[in-house]
Amino acid sequence: MKGKIFKKLILLIFLFLLLGCQGKKKNEITFMVGGAPNEVAFWNKLAKEFEKETGIKVEILKQPADTEQRRQGLVIALTSKNKDPDVFLMDVVWIPQFAASHWLEPLNSYLKRDSQILKGFFKNVIKTVDVYHQNIIALPVYIDGGILYYRKDLLQKAGFKNPPQTWEDLVDYSLKIQRIIKKENPDFYGFVWQGAQYEGLVCNFLEIATSNKGGIFFKNGRIILNIPQNIKALEFMKDLIHKYKISPPNTFTEMKEEETRIFFQKGNALFERNWPYAWMLHQAQNSPVKNKIDITELPHFKGGKSTSALGGWHIGISKYSDNKKASWKFVKFVTSYKVQKELALNLGWNPARTDVYKDKEILKTLPHFKKLRVIFNNLVPRPKVPYYPLISETLQRYINGALAGKIEPAKALAQAEKEINLIVNRYEK
Repeated sequence: MKGKIFKKLILLIFLFLLLGCQGKKKNEITFMVGGAPNEVAFWNKLAKEFEKETGIKVEILKQPADTEQRRQGLVIALTSKNKDPDVFLMDVVWIPQFAASHWLEPLNSYLKRDSQILKGFFKNVIKTVDVYHQNIIALPVYIDGGILYYRKDLLQKAGFKNPPQTWEDLVDYSLKIQRIIKKENPDFYGFVWQGAQYEGLVCNFLEIATSNKGGIFFKNGRIILNIPQNIKALEFMKDLIHKYKISPPNTFTEMKEEETRIFFQKGNALFERNWPYAWMLHQAQNSPVKNKIDITELPHFKGGKSTSALGGWHIGISKYSDNKKASWKFVKFVTSYKVQKELALNLGWNPARTDVYKDKEILKTLPHFKKLRVIFNNLVPRPKVPYYPLISETLQRYINGALAGKIEPAKALAQAEKEINLIVNRYEK
């Protein structure tokens, strides 16, 4: 397996070096993007639209669907200082690494000439993600955040007029409805969420902890994690599985986005924490929960505030691009109202522009966008440091260990904080 991965990396390096040696016309740029086949196909369609409008040809450098493979492909190209790709999409958690490595072209000078562009975006997203040393180095294309899906039919039948606002409410509603439905469906649970050992677990923990006035803090060169608010949040996550038993036993072993989505879509859960992508799948013609669901913001603890982990994809220009002016025109095109609307209608992508959420055609086709616009005003980012993947790996291990009952929540956070700050010390010195 390692040999195959090594061979793939060598092939990628060869291809990038080959691309770097080839000349490129003045009215031509390269755009590196991956994803599902339908997403890549739609990017090809948009590239042709852009060429028709501007006369600038866009060559698509296709990447895999796997997020980590996409990151590695970009890192290889940018580390080698290749002229291609000119433009690329980045997962929100890659941006600190790319910015600190000085791989991204600052956009301030371009935005001075096109200052109206920034007016349409979620300002909190640009401020927390796309600014590095007072320079805007990327722009959001697709916004993501955790939301709560719920079975409105089951809540109404049980006499609950509104979805839960607090985590205490969610537990109460789940216990009452689960007790009734389990008599006919033993596989039914009150609440499904992402508890497996991967990045999604960090997002779930961040949301629950932040809703208790906790979170992952970076202060005076240290990560602050082991605080009472976070301990309570992690204990609550563990209790959802072991004490209240409203989340399945396999939550900490198997539950990622798709496992959670499928479980809920089969009609086996009352509540589901997931990303907005699941909406269109839940509402598909053959879905057992079609027209039986709705969404709302995630609950919070008493005295706390609902928050949603910030996810999504951003667009940037390579520092090594040999056609930056044309690249900027493509960035403007991708972040325009017209294209953001097309991405929403064709791919179900959540626009980075707030104004698109008010579009009548959008709201008719995607009525949940009205609520998403409100939810996205309470997004919380993960730690904005270039070595975040190392922090995440440590967090995943200890949080998942606490959910599995291998280590007490307080001890898990104490040890995670200690290990993470060894990482911080190594990189910050």
